[in-house]
Amino acid sequence: MKIYEKAPAKINLMLDVLHKRSDGFHEVEMIMTMVDLADRLEMSELPRDTIVISSQAGYIPLDEKNLAFQAARLIKERYNVRTGVHIHLDKKIPVAAGLAGGSSDAAATLRGLNRLWRLNIPDQELQELGAELGSDVPFCITGGSALATGRGEKLTPIPNPPQCWVILAKPPINVSTADVYGRFRSDKIVRHPSASRMEQAIRSQSFTEVCSQLGNVLEDVTLKLYPEVQHLKDAMIRLGADGVLMSGSGPTVFGLVSKEAKVARIYNGLRGFCKEVYAVRLLT
Repeated sequence: MKIYEKAPAKINLMLDVLHKRSDGFHEVEMIMTMVDLADRLEMSELPRDTIVISSQAGYIPLDEKNLAFQAARLIKERYNVRTGVHIHLDKKIPVAAGLAGGSSDAAATLRGLNRLWRLNIPDQELQELGAELGSDVPFCITGGSALATGRGEKLTPIPNPPQCWVILAKPPINVSTADVYGRFRSDKIVRHPSASRMEQAIRSQSFTEVCSQLGNVLEDVTLKLYPEVQHLKDAMIRLGADGVLMSGSGPTVFGLVSKEAKVARIYNGLRGFCKEVYAVRLLT
């Protein structure tokens, strides 16, 4: 028996960091949604009690450093599963990109193994498991769109934003989320984005207002460290994207585009100097 799961990428329409918590994490307020760029996972049982990860991508770890491996190990230990699993990971989402690719793979693994091994774990329990693996994993369990608070694991579902095109561009650098948060200083932030205004824009299905409420306080850190991210942002704005923002801690920049006629121009303009560019839709 084989189980197939799709692991879509997420973008942050807004991201605010409120303060550092006593547990070392940061208190955040984010509105996240998913886009139609996805890894695909194929899971099949093994007779021996082991976890095997394979992938066509030569640049990702296939051992316990892989979040899908960690998710499989966690669910096996927690629910006393004695059979093994082979997980093949067809990787499409760029790594270390601010798009939650690893977190989405972990979430897809939890969902898939829940089905493969007929464990009947409810979504809420899967989200609690996911929170042990990473702050974005609980959101990736159920997907859709949500307001995330706490360290990102407390989720309030909201409607999906108005449908549009999303251009994603990742410069050839990897950004450490821990490094960006470590350098973040809340007292240096002049303007905080508003979760309530973004949610209101989404509920009213106003594309223009969604674009005007985009904001990410981590941009100040990443853009100073990596000028190429600023260069991508400037290029995307110049080429005519309606709203432009860095996702997560970066370095991927996304542009929201309402008119299909603009998509090819922006895509081709970015491809002139950036190898990893994707034109996708919001998942709604």
